[in-house]
Amino acid sequence: VPRNYDPALHPFEVPREYTRALNATKLERVFAKPFLSSLDGHRDGVNCMAKHPKSLSTVLSGACDGEVKIWNLTKRQCIRTIQAHEGFVRGMCARFCGTSFFTVGDDKTVKQWKMESPEDGEEEEPIHTILGKTVYTGIDHHWKEAVFATCGHQVDIWDEQRTSPMCSLSWGFDSISSVKFNPIETYLLGSCASDRNIVLYDMRKSTPLKKVILNMRTNTLCWNPMEAFVFTAANEDYNLYTFDMRFLESPVMVHMDHVSAVLDVDYSPTGKEFVSASFDKSIRIFPVDKGHSR
Repeated sequence: VPRNYDPALHPFEVPREYTRALNATKLERVFAKPFLSSLDGHRDGVNCMAKHPKSLSTVLSGACDGEVKIWNLTKRQCIRTIQAHEGFVRGMCARFCGTSFFTVGDDKTVKQWKMESPEDGEEEEPIHTILGKTVYTGIDHHWKEAVFATCGHQVDIWDEQRTSPMCSLSWGFDSISSVKFNPIETYLLGSCASDRNIVLYDMRKSTPLKKVILNMRTNTLCWNPMEAFVFTAANEDYNLYTFDMRFLESPVMVHMDHVSAVLDVDYSPTGKEFVSASFDKSIRIFPVDKGHSR
C-alpha cells in the first residue's frame, strides 16, 4: 500500500503528540509560580530569620547592619523596624508564647524585645539586655519554659530572669555556629561546631550527650517537629544528612541535589518535608525519606 508520510495527513501521529505534550509541559513550567513576592526594605544583607510561633503571617528578619524588621506576610509589608545591635544581627528567635523575641549581635549582647509595637510616645527599648563576655553566633528558645540557649565559644543556657547563664556546655574548644532545641523532647539541644562536629546536649544532666563528626562542616541543623529523635543537618559538602539520634553511626538518609554548600534547613510543621537553602542560589524542598528534592 503506498503511504503518504505528510504529517498534515496524520494529525494524531505519535511524534506530533509527543511534541505537543512536551510544549505543554514546558509552558506549564514557565507559568508555574512558586515565587509570590519579595519583602523589600533592608538596607543590608539579611543574616537571619525567625518565625512567629503563634501567628502564621508574622516573620522576623535581622540584617547585617543590626536592623530587625517584623513583616506581615498577608499584606507583604514591614510592620516595624528596630535598630537592635551594633554590627551584625547573628541570631534571633521568638519566645514560645509569641509575646516577645530575642536577638544576639556582634556587640556581645543578648536583647529581649516586645513583639507588639510600642505605644505613641514610647521609646523603642528592649525589655532586657544581657552583656556577655564573647560574641554570640546563635540563639534558640526552649519550647515550653522561660529558658533560652546561646552559642559562641560554648553553649550557654540562660534563665530569662538572670543575667548570667545557668550552665555552660562545651565539648572541645571550638566556635559553635548554631544551636537548636528539640520541639518534642524539649530538654534536648543540638549544636553545630566549626570543627565538623554535631554535638547533642541534655539540659537536665548539663553535660554533652553524643557527638558525630562529618567530613565537612555542618552549617545548621533542624529537628523534625513530629519525630523527636530525627534531625537534618545542612552540610558544606553539598548534601543534607538526616540522622536518627539513637544511631549516629550512619545517617538515615543523604539528600543530594544542591551543587554548592547548603547554608540553612527548616522543617515543615508536618515533619514530612523540609526546605533547604544553598550557596548555589537555589531553594529545594525534600521529602524526608527521599534522596532527591521534589
